Formats: sequence, C-alpha cells, structure tokens
Amino acid sequence: MAIEDDAFGPQLRELKRENQAMGSRNKKLAELLKASRDKLNDLYAQLEALEEPASTYGIYLSGARGEAEVFTSGRRMRVKVSPNVSPEALAPGTLVRLGDGTIVVEACGYEDTGQLATLVERIGTDRAVVADQQGAESLVRLAEPLLRTVRAGDTVICDMRVGFAYEKVAKTEVNQLSLEEVPDVTYADIGGLTSQIETIQDSVELPFSHPDLYRAYDLTPPKGVLLYGPPGCGKTLIAKAVANSLSTRIGDGGSAHFINVKGPELLNKFVGETERRIRLIFERARELASDGRPVIVFFDEMESIFRTRGSGVSSDMETTVVPQLLTEIDGVEDIANVIVIGATNREELIDPAILRPGRLDIKIRVSRPTRDEARDIFARYLTDDIPHATDTATLIDAAAAALFEPRPFIRLTLADGTERILHYSDFVSGAMIANIVDRAKKLAIKDHISGASTSGVSAEHLRAAVRAEQNESEDLPNTSNPDEWARITGHHGRRVVSAEVIG
Repeated sequence: MAIEDDAFGPQLRELKRENQAMGSRNKKLAELLKASRDKLNDLYAQLEALEEPASTYGIYLSGARGEAEVFTSGRRMRVKVSPNVSPEALAPGTLVRLGDGTIVVEACGYEDTGQLATLVERIGTDRAVVADQQGAESLVRLAEPLLRTVRAGDTVICDMRVGFAYEKVAKTEVNQLSLEEVPDVTYADIGGLTSQIETIQDSVELPFSHPDLYRAYDLTPPKGVLLYGPPGCGKTLIAKAVANSLSTRIGDGGSAHFINVKGPELLNKFVGETERRIRLIFERARELASDGRPVIVFFDEMESIFRTRGSGVSSDMETTVVPQLLTEIDGVEDIANVIVIGATNREELIDPAILRPGRLDIKIRVSRPTRDEARDIFARYLTDDIPHATDTATLIDAAAAALFEPRPFIRLTLADGTERILHYSDFVSGAMIANIVDRAKKLAIKDHISGASTSGVSAEHLRAAVRAEQNESEDLPNTSNPDEWARITGHHGRRVVSAEVIG
C-alpha cells in the first residue's frame, strides 16, 4: 500500500491543485454573476423610474402636522408632506417638488425668475404693496429672505399668481434716480468762487458745526439753497464740495450723504408716477438722516421739473409735481439734517412758491468769472505736474489775456434804439476754461509726436486753444428769440429786439 501511495502521490497532489483552482474560478464566476444580477436589477429600477409619472412643482404657502397648502397647476391644494422633508426647509414662498400621489417630497429653495415690481409700501411684517411698470398695484406676501431687508422703492421679483415676492434685485428705483455716494470734489478744486463758497459754508455747514449756538439763539437752519447762474460756472461743483466738506468736518468722517437726483429722469408719462418718485427720494433722505447724519438732496437742472404752474403747453404736469415738492420740503422741518440744494441756469422758470423763504431760503448767484477769477481757475488745471514750456504763472497770464482780449461777438439792439456789443469775454465760464486747457494739452501732444516741440504746453498753445474755442461758438447763439438776450446781458426789463452775430 505504501508503494501504491508513493506511485499515485504526484497525481493526487496535481488533482488537488486543479480542484483548488476550479474552486477559486467558480467563486470568481459567482461574484461576477452576482454583480451582473445587481446591475441588471439597477437597470430594471431605472427603467421603472422612467415609466413613473413626472414630478410637478408648486409654491409652499403654509402647513402644519404633516400637511401643506401649496399652489400648483393654477390652483390651491392641501397635500401631504413626506417624513423625509425637514419642516425647517418649508417656509412660505418655498418652491417644492410633488411626487407620486401629490406628496411634497423635496424643498427646492426660492424662485429666481419672475415679474419685476417696485415695492410701494410695507403692510405689517410680511406683506407689501407692489406696483408693476404700468402702475397697477397688488398686495403680495414677502418670502423669508425679504422680511428684514426690503424697503419702499426696492425692486423685487414677484409671482402675481401666487401673490409672493421672493427676491430683492440690486437695482432700486431710488438708485436709478439718485447717487448716494459722497463726491470727492473739495473746495480747493473750485477756482474763482470764493464769495459763493463762503456764503454756502455759512448757510449749510455752520448749523452742523455749531448746533449748540443755533439752539441758543433759537435759529433754525435753512431748509434749502438755490444755486443759479450761467451754465458751466461751478454750481454742481459747489454742491458736491458741500457734501464732501460735511463728511470730512462733521461726525466720524464720511458720514454725510449726497443724493444727486437726475432731474429729467424723474419724469414719467403715467399720471402720478413723477410725484411718487419724489416721495421715494425724500423718504430715502429721511431714512438716512434719522441717525443724525447730514443728508443733501441735490436737484440739478431744477427748472426741467419744477416750472411755474400754469406755464405748461400740453400736459401742464407742474400743477401736481410742484405741490409734491413743496409738501416734501415743508416736511423736512421734522428732521433738520436734510438740506435741499437746487441748481439752475433758468431761475426765472422755477415756480415762485419753491423760491420763497422757508423753502429755498438761501439764493446764491454763481456768476461768470472775472479776469482774476479766471486766472484762479486756470491755476487749477495748469499745474507744475503738467509738462510746460515756461513757468505756469506766465502761461496763466497769457491764457487769461487771450481769453479776455476785446473781440466783438454779438450786437444787440434794445427796444429804446440803443445798441450793445457783447464780446467773447462776456461768455467765459469755468467749463470753457477747462476745455481750453484740454485743447492746449492736445496741441502740445501733437507737437511732441511730430517732433516740432517736446517742451510741453506753451503760451502759443493756449492762445490757439482760446481762438479755437471762440470760433466754435460763433454759430451757437439763438438769434431767433432776441428776448432771451435780455436775461443774458443782465438788463432785465429792457427788451432786446434783435441780435446779430458779428464775431
């Protein structure tokens, strides 16, 4: 037997190895078969899922104890809520997915598209009145993200069918019409207006710098200031410098607010819209001023909106817009931190009720610069930092001499038969001086490029720039309406019967 075992030993060992190899192979085949069976089951499950009905979506309105009120497919329904959905995820206005059997199976956040509307007024804590672009008003509920952030004048996304407002859009109607940033213009940037700057500092800044003295003398700060005068002479710059000065001198720096209203953009063809926008602006001003910070509401081109009532040709909208502004200015007395500043170059067109004391108390004329004031303005633009052929004082003298050199421009014939000659120097403005310096710089650059001169701005460049600026103005005067020249010349009451360009 031992001999037989020794003879068949190698064969037995070989058979055992083959048996082990077959067992290992069978085990791998069994695992592959199981994996294939599982994958097939997944495919069957996916196929069955494709055969299931599509999910619908709705807006969650309210609910409790596993039930919910939702708005879906144009109707309001009470449905069940899946236990897998967290109650904290369901807030009024939330978008929800409805599964088989119309059960809420998932909370999907908030809608991010819809109709834009302007919030007119908040009602209570979770409702608000909104108006669409046609002015139609609706009462909607505010979704959770809006409860603490939205205010009157904001633009919101709404679904009028459901009656919900979901999201505030960054563009607000007040921001479309105004600029609340404090300008970077200072008094040092303004030349030739020393007396006007001193007057407006005394009128606007003293009440904030010394409030105790004003209370001791029982003196009420002015509600408003009117800056009037020819165009381009610095009215807007003064208003911006006031806001900047208040921000740097009062409070913690940068504390004043400057609402720069773009006047013509207030106008709206729908009845009552312009008045509503004025209310929004002053509501925003009062909100900013409620914490004691100065707020300047600046109306540029004031005559474009607040014309004398009864002067309209067609719509005569002034009859309602002007009283709205008067109401808002009169209401500013409750909050002494709001100051209205208006700027215009047609002061005679503004309604007298706006200009009376108690509304726009201070009236400051910003006149055209004299020769010395023009030199001061030139000094703001011709600095040592700019390449120049000679010293800046010589350049400024040359520019001022060329600008005020006698050169006839317009011949006016008055009603009494007398004539008056207006020169180009009678129409100098700060904006014109800035443009002359820019022209001179361009001429210097051209000479530098061509190789004619690399020394910088010269007196000849400035003289040429003055001549070019004056030549371009020859065809601009309106000679078809001579009466307008009476206001330009300052001879009020003396009618101009004809105007002739002789430049």
